[in-house]
Amino acid sequence: MLKNRKLIISSWAMYDFANTIFSMNVISLYFALWVTVDMHGPDIYYSIAMATSMLMSALTAPILGAISDRAGRRKPFLISFTLLSCVFTIAIGLTHNLLTGLICFVFANYGFQIGDTFYNSLLPHVSEGKNTGRISGFGTGLGYLGTIAGLLLVSPFVLKFGRHAAFIPTACYFFIFALPCFIFVPEIKQPNTLQKLKHNIAKTIFHTATVLPIIKSALKQIRDTFINIKKYKALFYFLITAFIALNAINTVYIFMSIYIKKIGGFSDQHMIVFYIISSIFAIAGAFSIGFLTDILGPKRTFRYVLLLWCVNALFATFNHYAPLFWLIGPLAGICLGGTWTSARALVVALAPKEMIGEVFGFYGFVGKTAAIVGPMIWGVTVWIFGPLGLTKYRIAVFVLFLFLLLSLVVLKKVPERSK
Repeated sequence: MLKNRKLIISSWAMYDFANTIFSMNVISLYFALWVTVDMHGPDIYYSIAMATSMLMSALTAPILGAISDRAGRRKPFLISFTLLSCVFTIAIGLTHNLLTGLICFVFANYGFQIGDTFYNSLLPHVSEGKNTGRISGFGTGLGYLGTIAGLLLVSPFVLKFGRHAAFIPTACYFFIFALPCFIFVPEIKQPNTLQKLKHNIAKTIFHTATVLPIIKSALKQIRDTFINIKKYKALFYFLITAFIALNAINTVYIFMSIYIKKIGGFSDQHMIVFYIISSIFAIAGAFSIGFLTDILGPKRTFRYVLLLWCVNALFATFNHYAPLFWLIGPLAGICLGGTWTSARALVVALAPKEMIGEVFGFYGFVGKTAAIVGPMIWGVTVWIFGPLGLTKYRIAVFVLFLFLLLSLVVLKKVPERSK
């Protein structure tokens, strides 16, 4: 039984390893360069494609999460959206048309984002209420290991055939490393009524008469959650905290490369080494903060992570000595690993058990909305202070610090444990 439990946990965490290969090679690196450098498209094209896919996922994640709660199933959704992401990532690799590539990216990233929501919602089932923080940290740590693996596995194709050759191998690696989660992680345990509902859905999944009541019930559940949100005050304040903090954190993830290149004067080769070192520290941060989460509690740990973010943001804002950026990167890595580990465990602690899928859907909605708003705030700040030259980037980072500080204030309203 113990070996079986270890297999389930390891298989679940392998999905984190798999999807960060997509995140690094498609979102953070090669697709943006393919659009702007290889295809000579303006940066705004990539911004619009990213915003569109994030908006789609933000609007549909809560609905799909609630549907999965009603159906009593997680894995069919996880597998379906992972396949959607892989198929459209392959399609990017097969096209040489910029517009077609952008459309394919919208659906590839949409599948990636929604799949991640259902992966997260399996955590309480996999952990069985034991060592949730450590298991969350294990998944996050493997995820950052996947970042390094993604760079190393795909770079030979890019070096030989160009950036466009990155997409098909990325999709294949994403699918292959996700297979253990599909195969060895069991479906959530269900009462007899849910098992009966699952059987009915499986028999008539393509019949509108069966699907529409489930969607209608899910929408009603979401509406009731919005209306009665103050019944879940702890969850309500956490979602506000997460939205404010993730505006800054998501923006750091997207624009860190620009900042260290413009302010730190890093070459492309130095940037690759910088990302690998930062990812190693993110792995260490995920594992160590996972242990702290179980010892100190998720809320307390999450607060310490936000405090460390604030220190690092101030450090990055006022640092004028280029070699010290090699310290800022690892600190950011620790913060990133710690954020996803402690926040995910805090969601599990605060969410009613019967609403896990829906709550993770709302958590995904918050993160995806922040991934749209945060970069816009960065862009507007840089545009307004453009006449100040490179100082505009320091001001933009200081604005992110203010968001992190505000999130700490709101977090005080979240109790250690929900009632």
